[in-house]
Amino acid sequence: MSSSQEDRLLQWLREQLHGDGSDRLGDDAALLPRAETAITVDHQIAGVHFPTGLDPRVVAQRLLAVNLSDLAAMGAEPRYAFLALSSPPDQDMKSFLQALLKATRDAGVELAGGDLARGPVLSATLTLVGGKVPGGRWVRRSTGEPEDRLWLGGPVGQSALGRHLLEGGADFQNSRIQLPPELASDRGLATAARQAIRRHLFPDPQIDLGRWLARRRRAAAIDISDGLSLDLHRLCRESGVGARLHSASLPATTRFLDLCAWLQLKPLDLELSGGEDYCLLFSLPATIRPPHSYGCTHVGELTRDRSILLIEGGGVRLLEPQGWDHLRTTE
Repeated sequence: MSSSQEDRLLQWLREQLHGDGSDRLGDDAALLPRAETAITVDHQIAGVHFPTGLDPRVVAQRLLAVNLSDLAAMGAEPRYAFLALSSPPDQDMKSFLQALLKATRDAGVELAGGDLARGPVLSATLTLVGGKVPGGRWVRRSTGEPEDRLWLGGPVGQSALGRHLLEGGADFQNSRIQLPPELASDRGLATAARQAIRRHLFPDPQIDLGRWLARRRRAAAIDISDGLSLDLHRLCRESGVGARLHSASLPATTRFLDLCAWLQLKPLDLELSGGEDYCLLFSLPATIRPPHSYGCTHVGELTRDRSILLIEGGGVRLLEPQGWDHLRTTE
């Protein structure tokens, strides 16, 4: 399996550790066995993870959500948060902090500490601490087995559409979405476009699904943040298996294809490598199905052969690990 620059750097780091904690670098969060604690850290940087000028209140909610999604992939119960926040001198930190406090309270998370500073752009890093679900176990990327079924916890590609819309002239200000006139005039497409933008700006972490997975005898899971194809490769690499992914089974939202056509984008490219979906990709033994209420879709199977294949229109091809590479340089 090929890998991104980020994956190669992490593999080098694991090798430098020589087994001293290196097994804690392969999942969405690190597990501290003696404390039965899962810890994850993520950041949001203006111009990198969100458009410069985005309402700091939105950034705060997004920051918590992407971290919660990591804990969901581990089957962890969110508990504490630690914030490192840097913002320009002309930006009021209070609006960010008020939004973050409300979001943490709604999620049952205690903001327990952190650091504040001034800097050239808004940059926020959140460390989130979670505990084991009562009666449950940690969910890892490494526990998938051949013949397990692959499931997606929600649609893919919609968030990438939202990102393209924001880059193409749509705007979010004062809790309202402004669309280009030619798109706003089509009521159906406009509704789909607003939903895509909200999906991108306000991820919905699947904590309840993670809790359910934690109570299964065996499940493997990963948070789909960097793209379905790239994150599927990561899950398979940790489990030592391959996979078959059925393109026709990938769940999509209403008017997804129409909106892709309007933007002149290829739907399958967005579904496979668009990224920032923040739903769970997970495997379960073939005899177990997730409850219907979670809205999960069966999209493939794990295989003994380590090849990762895409079943598309009656044909089969190797699925490349394409998606968001945090360390990729642009020319």
